[in-house]
Amino acid sequence: MIALDRKNYQDFLTQTVNYLENRGFKNIKTALEGYESPKSFLKKGSDVSVTPDIVAEKMGIKHYFEISVKSEKPNLLKSKWMFLDALSKRNSSRFKIITTKGHYKFTNTMLHDLNLEKNMIKIN
Repeated sequence: MIALDRKNYQDFLTQTVNYLENRGFKNIKTALEGYESPKSFLKKGSDVSVTPDIVAEKMGIKHYFEISVKSEKPNLLKSKWMFLDALSKRNSSRFKIITTKGHYKFTNTMLHDLNLEKNMIKIN
């Protein structure tokens, strides 16, 4: 999700972190109180920064998790997903999309537009 949406979906972010902890993920980094913030990446030549929603490790492999919710700025979200997908491929890590009820169609449309073959994680 983009920074504008983060305030509106704090509860879902907390629920997602609990879901990941229950699945055995360790060293979780997110923008919630009590957790370390994930590393931000700056775009060269501009002041745009990209910060993954959640970064966690499991069995020594780093996972980037992006929460997909309906957004006012889908193009910004698309560029963030493309960057994280390229970063994960370059670093031999994983990139996963997490969504919830009411946002499935939006997420599927975004993935289709980007030609990303991802199985989204659905949390109710």
